[in-house]
Amino acid sequence: MRSNSLLNLLSLVLSVSSVVAAGTPILAARASTTVTPITVTGNAFYKGDNRFYIRGVAYQPGGGTGTESDPIANSTACVRDITYFKKLGINTIRVYAVDNTADHDTCMNALAAAGIYLVLDTDTTKYSLNRADPSVSYNSVYLQSVFATVDAFANYTNVLAFLSGNEVINNASNTNCAPYVKAVTRDIKQYIGSRGYRSIPVGYSAADVAENQFLMAEYMNCGTDDERSDFYAINDYSWCDPSSFTTSGWDTLVKNYTGYGIPVFMSEYGCITNTRTFGEVAALYNTEMTSAFSGGLVYEYSNEGNGYGLVDITNGEVATTSQFTYLETAFANATDPSGDGGATTSSAVSTCPTKSTNWEVSGDSLPAIPSKAAAYMSTGAGTGPGLDGSGSQEAGNSENESTGTATAGSGTVTETASSSSSTKKSDGIVMPKPLDPKPFSLVVIVMLGMIGGMALL
Repeated sequence: MRSNSLLNLLSLVLSVSSVVAAGTPILAARASTTVTPITVTGNAFYKGDNRFYIRGVAYQPGGGTGTESDPIANSTACVRDITYFKKLGINTIRVYAVDNTADHDTCMNALAAAGIYLVLDTDTTKYSLNRADPSVSYNSVYLQSVFATVDAFANYTNVLAFLSGNEVINNASNTNCAPYVKAVTRDIKQYIGSRGYRSIPVGYSAADVAENQFLMAEYMNCGTDDERSDFYAINDYSWCDPSSFTTSGWDTLVKNYTGYGIPVFMSEYGCITNTRTFGEVAALYNTEMTSAFSGGLVYEYSNEGNGYGLVDITNGEVATTSQFTYLETAFANATDPSGDGGATTSSAVSTCPTKSTNWEVSGDSLPAIPSKAAAYMSTGAGTGPGLDGSGSQEAGNSENESTGTATAGSGTVTETASSSSSTKKSDGIVMPKPLDPKPFSLVVIVMLGMIGGMALL
């Protein structure tokens, strides 16, 4: 009888234990396809120990319809288009807007399996800086959306970089936006570090404005390390076939950026003034440029009614154009230089540009991060607004705007959020939450007490 009672008791205990365990939520495994993350050393990108050159295209199908959509969330179209990416021989795509509430696993895994990285703009049309009123649009509503986008993508190892803005300064008279662009760059870097993610490069994509493009480059690389950009990208359409390294002025670009302390790449290129045969590709991956530039992204994959498309998409069917064939050939004939391609390993800090007729900013003082946005460093941003939110450009008020000037070094990561160990997924997998030992402790105490009592019988 005693033996049978003990067995029954143990059976009861095990069944109770299984109920307790079943009640503990286990997070579902997330997408697990991984690639080697891209890192920055000096003025170049690296994949492991090897220099990495961006050779890619801008990718935003439907961008010309007037309705913003997320191409990474459209897994059917993404998987379809990867076939053409592979035919082109590219290793990177740039996407301008995503829905930070959507599931991106299928596309991101498929891109990773094809060896393709993502350069991602963190803004959307509704959630971005307003160049006409940057101080009001730099608010916690905006930054919450930006940080939520970081959360949605930071765990994919094939995210190459985040862009904190695109052509916010788009002429010679609105450089007053520069401190806000740089503040957003600082804030994203701090959020990545504070949330315990891997170190993902953050930088800015500058417009092709001769008066201030290089001044902005100096500005983004001056000051304390927490506010310096990790890279600088330029949109450049100065090479119009037929052209050359000197006729296009690319030789001047190289002179300007020689000695610049962080990587530079072309976030858009491909003039269509004449038939473009992409003669610039051979120059871009030649040692005459690779000491200063790390490749670039052709604008753009799909025809959006502007003449730049490499393919036409009709009712979900893709048809390549002559531009696609020219680019495919150009990429195939352009091999990366051996070794480091003339890169430097030091990261020299630039001198901040002085105020002038072409530069409205004095010094390097930045707006302080809004207090509500600063709280996200420890709590996380939470669920983003997606593409259908009410927007942030006019949402600024006394409670969510910046209220002063930041002190130097204020964007330094001082503490990593304690929750990061269970939310950090840089390997592409969500780790299950540890089981709470308290219910099991109670079961063990009850079991021992009952066994002891029965032993006296």
